[in-house]
Amino acid sequence: MSDSSPSIILRDCLAKARAGDPLARDRLFAACRSYLGLLARASVEPWMQAKIDASDLVQQTMLDAHRDFQHFQGQTDQEWLGWLRQILNHNACDAARHYGVAGKRAARREVPMAGIDNSGSVANMFEPQSPGGSPSQMAINHETELLLAEAMDQLPDDYREVIILRNIQRLPFETVAEQMQRTRAATQMLWMRAIQKLKSLLSVPGVSGISGAIQ
Repeated sequence: MSDSSPSIILRDCLAKARAGDPLARDRLFAACRSYLGLLARASVEPWMQAKIDASDLVQQTMLDAHRDFQHFQGQTDQEWLGWLRQILNHNACDAARHYGVAGKRAARREVPMAGIDNSGSVANMFEPQSPGGSPSQMAINHETELLLAEAMDQLPDDYREVIILRNIQRLPFETVAEQMQRTRAATQMLWMRAIQKLKSLLSVPGVSGISGAIQ
């Protein structure tokens, strides 16, 4: 893992921000925006999108975290990301209750992302991490989450959407095609191209923290 890895950047910014450096605090939050954006988009299922905007969830989460920053008691970047996830999940639940959709909301949206399997599927993006995982393995998982979120943010909108619907929200291709107003065949082709593009972004030089997930 290089000195410029997302986890190391987060740890450095977190330490400086807690020491009172306002610029480091701004960098800390900026470094997490893509991560929160992907989590928020994953939490807003298609039938919720007309009433709940993922970008609004991110904005509210950032505002809440800024406001309550002094109450954050963790010491590591993993704890920091977990704290942000809790705030985001709380805001998503509040929004769902406000619009009367709480009963339908899937609780699995709060679990973390992982990697890409050998078939090209991002099948483990939102599977729970093993509670018995070692600290080093947990660090690698969080590094992967950050890299994956950054790569997803670079995808064209339709590529990002098809991966979120198919791999994160686990919708069948028929439903994904309906949501995206395409034929099933066109949707499957789009998905394959999106996965290949995502894998190419994750395998660029210097992105070593996730390379083992896409071999």
